[in-house]
Amino acid sequence: MKNKPLTFDGLKTYSLHDRYSKVTVEHFATPLREGATLREFIASLPKQLLGQDFPELVHRLAMAHRAGRPIVVGMGAHVIKVGLNPVLIDLMERSIITGLAMNGACIIHDAEIAMAGSTSEEVGDVLGDGAFGAARETGEVLNGAISLGARENIGMGQAVGEYLLTRDFPHNDKSLLATAAKLGVPVTVHVAMGTDIIHIHPSASGADIGKTSHHDFRLFCSEVAGLQGGAYLNVGSAVLLPEVFLKALTLVRNLGHRVDDFTTANFDFMKHYRTLTNVVNRPTATGGRGYNIIGHHELMIPLLAASLLDELSENC
Repeated sequence: MKNKPLTFDGLKTYSLHDRYSKVTVEHFATPLREGATLREFIASLPKQLLGQDFPELVHRLAMAHRAGRPIVVGMGAHVIKVGLNPVLIDLMERSIITGLAMNGACIIHDAEIAMAGSTSEEVGDVLGDGAFGAARETGEVLNGAISLGARENIGMGQAVGEYLLTRDFPHNDKSLLATAAKLGVPVTVHVAMGTDIIHIHPSASGADIGKTSHHDFRLFCSEVAGLQGGAYLNVGSAVLLPEVFLKALTLVRNLGHRVDDFTTANFDFMKHYRTLTNVVNRPTATGGRGYNIIGHHELMIPLLAASLLDELSENC
């Protein structure tokens, strides 16, 4: 063999004490005492990665709310399916959440909760015989509400919410749409045709769906136009809502609205290119701060809500 093992005798070294290090003992977590409070738990987190970002996000949301700035939540239907409606409803009732943006699946699961107190069929059990999505009441109620909204020249979110209230369904108190309609909180619904089960029902009108959903896009743009100093949270929508948000943001900037210093955050189970790019990084490139929070919604959203309420209670 021509090559011989290299000797390391000439390595130039330096003192560990003179080197910059990204982690110090001051960054370490603090063990909790028995009976510790939520505030003590948040303070005990390591000052690294999400242990630093999450409390910072909570603080920015608290500042936005105290300043009377909007906090808009864009969401996918999984948020409803894991039982988080009561948490979001509480934040709406406290005027912390000032607007909701949904995909089409959200109105299906939310309306089924209002009507029956249950939702989310087992697709594998019914797809084989073509029964998936064929629940009669779901199609009739939602398509009827959408068509009524089209005739009244209102958006899909408002139309469905008001329709649920007029029908006085037994679980309206657990419905985001019904509660928002009662409180006057804007809900916008952004539909991709063919993605939702109500589109296979004969009562579906493409014209009415398009009209009411486009109305909602314009309404959403008006909310985005006012986000300066506020916050936009994307929870559980990996494709549709991040695309809608980016288009709305470029539109309002094109029209001269200043939206260059605000907070964004994405909550999801895993990292996705589109959410990281369209929600966290690009919108805040000229100012503000974006956060990417990875974790289960059924844990992270209650933790976010509880931490935010805890911070807002300070010095009240």
